[in-house]
Amino acid sequence: MASKQPSKLSGFVYGNNGWKYSAATRYALFLLLGIVFYFSLSSDLLPKRYDIKENTKSAKEITAPKQILDSKATLKAQEAAAETVQNRYEIIPMRLDNLVTLLLDRIDRLNQDDLISQSDKVGIYKDVIPQRANDFIVNFVNSSRNSGTYSTTLLDEMQSVIKEQTYVIPEETYIKIPRLTSQDIIEMKPVARDIVTKLMNDQIVDAQTARAKVAEQVSVSSLSQRTAREVVQELVRLVITSNKFYDEEATKEAKVQARENTPDVFIEQGDVLVAKGDYITPELYALLDESGLLSNEVNYWPQLGLFLLSAMLSAGLLMFIRYTGGTSGFKYNNSQLLMLVLVFIITIISMRLAAFLQTDVRSYVGFLAPVAIGAMLIAMLLDMTLAYFCSILFSILSSIILNVQQNTVFDFNFGFFALIVSYVAIFATHRAGQRSTLLKGGIMVSLFGCVAVFMLTLLNGGDWNQTQTLYAIGFAFAGGLLTAVLVIGLMPFFEATFGILSALKLVELSNPNHPLLRKLLTETPGTYHHSVMVGNLSEAAAEAIGADGLLCRVGSYYHDIGKTKRPFYFIENQNNMENPHDSIEPKLSKSIIVAHARDGVEMQKEYKLPKPIRDIAEQHHGTTFLHYFYHKALKLAEEKGVEPDFTEEDFRYPGPKAQSKESAVVGIADSVEAAVRSLRKPTVVQVETMIEKIIKSRLDDHQFDECDLTIKELDIIARTLKETVMGIFHSRIEYPEEVKKPKKEEGAVNT
Repeated sequence: MASKQPSKLSGFVYGNNGWKYSAATRYALFLLLGIVFYFSLSSDLLPKRYDIKENTKSAKEITAPKQILDSKATLKAQEAAAETVQNRYEIIPMRLDNLVTLLLDRIDRLNQDDLISQSDKVGIYKDVIPQRANDFIVNFVNSSRNSGTYSTTLLDEMQSVIKEQTYVIPEETYIKIPRLTSQDIIEMKPVARDIVTKLMNDQIVDAQTARAKVAEQVSVSSLSQRTAREVVQELVRLVITSNKFYDEEATKEAKVQARENTPDVFIEQGDVLVAKGDYITPELYALLDESGLLSNEVNYWPQLGLFLLSAMLSAGLLMFIRYTGGTSGFKYNNSQLLMLVLVFIITIISMRLAAFLQTDVRSYVGFLAPVAIGAMLIAMLLDMTLAYFCSILFSILSSIILNVQQNTVFDFNFGFFALIVSYVAIFATHRAGQRSTLLKGGIMVSLFGCVAVFMLTLLNGGDWNQTQTLYAIGFAFAGGLLTAVLVIGLMPFFEATFGILSALKLVELSNPNHPLLRKLLTETPGTYHHSVMVGNLSEAAAEAIGADGLLCRVGSYYHDIGKTKRPFYFIENQNNMENPHDSIEPKLSKSIIVAHARDGVEMQKEYKLPKPIRDIAEQHHGTTFLHYFYHKALKLAEEKGVEPDFTEEDFRYPGPKAQSKESAVVGIADSVEAAVRSLRKPTVVQVETMIEKIIKSRLDDHQFDECDLTIKELDIIARTLKETVMGIFHSRIEYPEEVKKPKKEEGAVNT
């Protein structure tokens, strides 16, 4: 019963329309969709390549496809940063106060030696004093070098500077030194030490500057003897030297650190690298080569990534449709899948048009894109569940196509916006019964789109009253209205081209002013009333099992339209008149009765009614058996005493059997309504029994073998039809006595 194997007649239809159900065509369509994804996203995700030769003029303008490191500008910035680094100096503390004490001690010892003449002492002082000062510095440098306290280059620099700044004591000072007494030297030591210590506490780069301060320090000292003052002054000048030296290694390290801390210089996305007509210098050619913009070497990894992304999107849609189709597999034929591909193409084109007007500065133009158009069309033309899934795909596509951010593949703002407006569009329009509902849905999309943009602005730390924010909200509002306008314009195209029966089309067909319904009402009012009642019953039953209730209602209105050709041969149109079937052969009666299904299909084709409506008219009787006329024919043959020249198959409808749940439900409701109407005083038990009998007889007759109705759904249909019949024919149906309220005995009211 749940099998989808077609009957002989439906097999003929399949043969004529094999492409609609061909697996090869189906997978080709998904392959086409993957190709559409690939080429629609290639301009955003694949780097552009240019065939350019060095030392030639560029024939086109070349812009940066992404943020590109400018090596030359970065190197220049690093060198500029290094130039700003000041020389590094190291202060080396030396105990030169000890040196001046040693020199005075040496002088004291020589002055006390009476064996050495005055002239010899002068010579000794000229040799010893400078040499002792030099030895002190050399020993300090050597000990520092051995201990590793300072770098070799710094100590070499120190030794070189001190050598250049060596002070030469005047000749007359050496003559004055032998005249000093021990008492003079005792007085000179603390003064000399204090002056050296005080001056060496400062940072001295040029010893001459420090030596110029010695005379002032000596003049304010406690020394009163002129010779002692002059000798102390010269000895201190000899001892004073630089203590702040240029550190070459530290300076180099600082320059290196400055270069490393200098931020890279980038060419921003969209900046012009080469203007049209510019000369391609070797440096510019190297920049284009480093940026991967030359066609001499092609990197295929981005192509592979885009191929995988396109395959995932297409395969994901394929798997979703496949596994939501239930036991029937694909619930959409290839014509509908082709329409789905076309909806994706239209949606992508709309995004592309918005992206064409979009720039880094005017990124808000992207919100004008009618990204919800695809979700709205799919919800109304195919299925709401599929529309929800496709909305996710549309959000992914929009986050790539409308992305203006640098070095990112997806823009969350546009992706989130697309998902919100798409879901709102589905909620607002999936049950649309009038064209005006689409406009209302567009307004809902506009309002929620504005809220989404406002929310994203606040989350990103923006100010809601900024000009760009107001522009973005305005474009989002306009995008929702544009979506509604485009959907209203595209709906008739898809309905007519692909034979899609939308809710809007069904509501239009249910209008009593339709020529066929007006003909049914005026020429066969009994059949019209019967059709309306069948519509009520079938709609309730279909919705109970999840089928298309609106399709069942509208299909019921037209299912007996063929009876208008011979209206008085059908009992509902025989008002106070003789039944024509009483005077004709049963075979002829059977031919007239079964012809109404075929005649109805022909009339509907003439008025270009959609195929699902025609299918209900053709299939609602299936291949059911006309018991009454068969037994009447048997009785006539028996009265004539001849063998019957017919079989039961000759008294069956030609079919086909119901191919959809909707056709099967309308067929059951048709039989139930006719049966209940035939009862003069129906009871609840009679109605229940009759409904169960009708469904069981059709089930036993294998009328549901070619549609996917299940036993559980048939039970639901039976229960729903019973409840609906009770509601419609409430005043005519007698309830069991025990259910009725007991009546008060006559006269009991006033006792």
